Amino acid sequence: MSRRKIAKAVKDLLNALHDDIAFNEDVEREGLVDTPMRVAKMYEELLAGYKDDAGKHLACTFEESGSDVVIEKDIDFSSTCEHHLMPFFGKVHIAYIPRGKVVGLSKLARVVDVFAKRLQLQERMNNQIADAIMEHLSPKAVAVVVEGEHTCMTARGVKKVGSKTVTYATRGEMPEFILGQLLSKQ
Repeated sequence: MSRRKIAKAVKDLLNALHDDIAFNEDVEREGLVDTPMRVAKMYEELLAGYKDDAGKHLACTFEESGSDVVIEKDIDFSSTCEHHLMPFFGKVHIAYIPRGKVVGLSKLARVVDVFAKRLQLQERMNNQIADAIMEHLSPKAVAVVVEGEHTCMTARGVKKVGSKTVTYATRGEMPEFILGQLLSKQ
């Protein structure tokens, strides 16, 4: 990612806003002069998932035959909507039925970040997390539920503050009661 290129694009955007929509701001004033580079650094952080690999995180497994199901709930995430370049954020809940091996719990949160830190759609992110867990852990089944609040719906457009989008993806045969656990607030 070229910070200079992104900073130039942001400066061009600020100038276009000034010229085209009566932005009436001095883009060279103290508060804005360093904004292009700050935005470039921000995008480098927000899109760090492109430089990461879910398989690397899911490779750290432990032999374990005693667990019927592993559930990790309320994994915070923030992502960037590819349609408006606005944030969306919320919680991810993951359940999987191991097939003789489990992964360290922090690794599931890292996998969420791998896919959240990209230009994204919630539906795609949901599927990518489920597919990565299936591919690298080979569990009997996996379910991933994502609850997201999209600022492209809350801060612009229809402006429905507090609305949530819930998506889920399952792979394998996941018992219904486990999906219920993932969707419950407890």
